Amino acid sequence: MTIRTTFSAGDDRCAAWLTLPAGPGPHPVVVLVHGGGATHEMMLGQYEKWFSAAGLAVVAFDFRHLGESGGRPRQLVSQRRYATDVDAALAFARSRPELDPERMALWGTSFGASHTIAAAARHPELAAAVVQCPVLSGHAVVARAGARHLARFTVPIISDLVRTALRLPRRYVQLVGRPGELAFVNQPGALEGWQSVTPPGYRFDNRITASSGLDMLFYNASAQAARVRCPLLVCACDRENLIDPAIAAKVAATAPRAVLKHYDADHFTIYHPPAVGQAVADQITFLTEHLKPEK
Repeated sequence: MTIRTTFSAGDDRCAAWLTLPAGPGPHPVVVLVHGGGATHEMMLGQYEKWFSAAGLAVVAFDFRHLGESGGRPRQLVSQRRYATDVDAALAFARSRPELDPERMALWGTSFGASHTIAAAARHPELAAAVVQCPVLSGHAVVARAGARHLARFTVPIISDLVRTALRLPRRYVQLVGRPGELAFVNQPGALEGWQSVTPPGYRFDNRITASSGLDMLFYNASAQAARVRCPLLVCACDRENLIDPAIAAKVAATAPRAVLKHYDADHFTIYHPPAVGQAVADQITFLTEHLKPEK
């Protein structure tokens, strides 16, 4: 059973989905944290189904400024605001009588892995955390395209900052595009990969405010790995095409209670068979070990 609801975050509200497993509560719960620019409609439903079938409740949400959540301007990416949203999602889960606050985990995918690592470092009370195809350094993604690519964003970023100061409509750039296009992510196959996790008929808003790039550029959650005290499962793609996979391995080596699993997948095929079945099986084994749902 999935309940559509909302919770307060900052001065606005996040759209949220609470999925409960069969049987009486309070249930252990996994809070899902999506990737950069992504929304609940982009593949989170399958994880809600699989985790709830394993006896785990699931809380999913759209970050503010995205999807069904509030927030202006639209398509703003903010490390600080997203940290507030994750903390608010955890507070929401703790407030629900159907859920057990002592058996709570975070699950983050892609850029959501950064928010998950950072939140796990802030919340030592978490029972577990899972990250898959983790993007743990914004600079590593953007810089992979080279200095010339980075330089192309100078004018859009300055324009957006000036527009913000003058309270004018924001300047936007593509979030993901084809090689050579002015997009923050333009590695080969990236656009097709984003489209592969977008359901038919769903309009993916493929843009972010230009100055959001500064926030992405200087966000390095991997530096906080040593402060993650809960058990951590790192699901790394051996054919990762957005970021150096060595960063995920380093995080797994640095976090005191981390386990590293490898998959023959790239950043997007991890969401599809056969890789997704293998990854989710490992994630359910890990989560049930640490959250101990009722049999």
